[in-house]
Amino acid sequence: MAVQASLAADTPPSPWSTVARAVILLTAITGVLLTAFAWPSVRSSVHDVPIAVAGPAAAVKEVSAALGKRLPGGFETTEVADTAAAERLIRDREVYGAIDVSSGAPQVIIASAASGAIAQTLHGVATALSQAQAQTAGAAVAIRDLAALPADDTRGAGLAAGALPLVMAGLLAALLLTRLVRGTARRVTGALAFAITGGLAAAAILQFWLGSLNGTYWANSSAIALTIAATSLSILGLEALLGAVGFGLGAVAMMLIGNPLSGISTAPEMLPGWSGTLGQLLPPGAGGQLLRSTAFFEGHGGTRPTVVLVIWLALGLLLCLASTLRARRAATVTAGLSEDGRITGLAYASATRKS
Repeated sequence: MAVQASLAADTPPSPWSTVARAVILLTAITGVLLTAFAWPSVRSSVHDVPIAVAGPAAAVKEVSAALGKRLPGGFETTEVADTAAAERLIRDREVYGAIDVSSGAPQVIIASAASGAIAQTLHGVATALSQAQAQTAGAAVAIRDLAALPADDTRGAGLAAGALPLVMAGLLAALLLTRLVRGTARRVTGALAFAITGGLAAAAILQFWLGSLNGTYWANSSAIALTIAATSLSILGLEALLGAVGFGLGAVAMMLIGNPLSGISTAPEMLPGWSGTLGQLLPPGAGGQLLRSTAFFEGHGGTRPTVVLVIWLALGLLLCLASTLRARRAATVTAGLSEDGRITGLAYASATRKS
């Protein structure tokens, strides 16, 4: 003990330059984290949000012009002939809502389950239309929610708050499997098994306990499982091929880019610039859109996010396979250079176990 105390006393303190570098690094990390999570929220606005306008051509043009004056560049309108066509576009998730003037009495059709923020914006549009109608002694504009959020979670808080834990679940799965499990095949199996059990558990909590999801439980759990699998396997693949650097790249992509740009709490169209489009190409954004489709729209609009998630999952599997082939090739080279057959056999067996 005395020797240890003496050594500790003889160890000089770190130079001030080391302290300065640590402070600079921590400051940079704080700035990156704040930018990643705060920038999308602060800069969110309505731009190019797809909605439908139903009615005669003249009335549709009048409504479109009024929308352009109220929110310039805010909406991308699709003209349809009647209410049924507008409702079909909403249910298919091609638009977020509709302004219907086809039956004389105007109405605004919203889908709060698609995006509460956009539904609130359309509420404001309905209020403005009602005021205009009142000035011309017209009827008040009715608001109808075609795809409402569950009664137990009318704000959609569960779905929005559940986005980050699902990303963290995939990240933690990759972290624990790389630390506790040896063998690429076993890690992949563990990730897939956890994706299934994690999807079942998360869907049960969100749907049966918190009441945040509608739809079929098995479809919702499958959407969550696919999201977790795509996240964890892509990170596992990067780690298998590049080591700690690959794990870091995967974590940054999912946590600092994918999660803030997922658009789950608002909508991808409300994020600034190209960031909403980028977010939908990453597992957090695609997973959120897929879960909305299964929970509230009977799967409509879920094809694209499913394709994105499957591509990330397949990419992770390919990276794991590439890592395995590289290890076996290295073992083969070692075997060719070795003069001892016993060493050769041990090297090849070690590479085989890693695969």
